[in-house]
Amino acid sequence: MKVLIACTNHQVYPTKTGKTGLWLSELTHFYEKMAARRILMDFVSPLGGEIPVDERSLDLKDECNAKYWEDTVFRNKLSNSLTPSQVQPEDYRLIYFTGGHGALWDLTENKELQEITAKIYERNGMVSAVCHGVCGLLNVRLSDGSWLISDKYLTGFSNIEEALMRFVSEVPFYLEDKLKERGAHYTKAMIPFVEYIEMDERLITGQNPNSARKVASKALEELFEK
Repeated sequence: MKVLIACTNHQVYPTKTGKTGLWLSELTHFYEKMAARRILMDFVSPLGGEIPVDERSLDLKDECNAKYWEDTVFRNKLSNSLTPSQVQPEDYRLIYFTGGHGALWDLTENKELQEITAKIYERNGMVSAVCHGVCGLLNVRLSDGSWLISDKYLTGFSNIEEALMRFVSEVPFYLEDKLKERGAHYTKAMIPFVEYIEMDERLITGQNPNSARKVASKALEELFEK
C-alpha cells in the first residue's frame, strides 16, 4: 500500500522578505506515524523537484523534525519530489496535503493534483490534509461535477489562527472563508493552535500544524482496522 504526500513549491510572500514553503512538522509528524507501519510514501509537488521548507518551521528542538532533517532518504525525497504527471493515482490508497503558507498559492489551483485527488477518492481511497494544505481540496471536482468538499464536515487553518500569526496582509485569501463558500461544514477547536481533526467518511482534515499526527493516526485506523 502506498500513500501520496502533496507539498508546495512556493516560497515567496508578496511583500515579506522571509521565505515560506512547507511547514516541516506537518510532514514529519505524519511521515513518522506512517513509517512506523512501514507504509511506502511518495512526495509530489506542482512542479516536482525541490520542496522548500518555511524557515520559521525549521524547529530542530522538535525531535521528529530533527530525526528526519538528518535522514538522507527523507531529505532526498524532499529534494526530488515527483511531478503530478509522474503519478499513477491507482497506486495510492491515500493522499495527504501538507501545509505551510506556500500551499495557498500553488496547491489551490493545481488541476493535475485535483484530478489525482478525485481519482483516489472515487476508487474508494482516502483524502486527507492539514492546516493550509486543506486549500488543495477547495477546487477538487468529482466525476459527476460536484465539489469534493461540498456538504462535508472538515477543518483547516482558522481565521483567528491566521490573524494571530500576523500574516493577514500577505495571504491571498482566508482558508476558513473559502471552505465555507464552497459549501463545506467548517468546524474548529475552541482554542487556537490546539490539536483538532474532523472526519467525514473518507475525508480527514486537521486544523493546524499540531494536528498532523492525529490525521495520520486516524487515517491508519481507517485503513487497517475497519
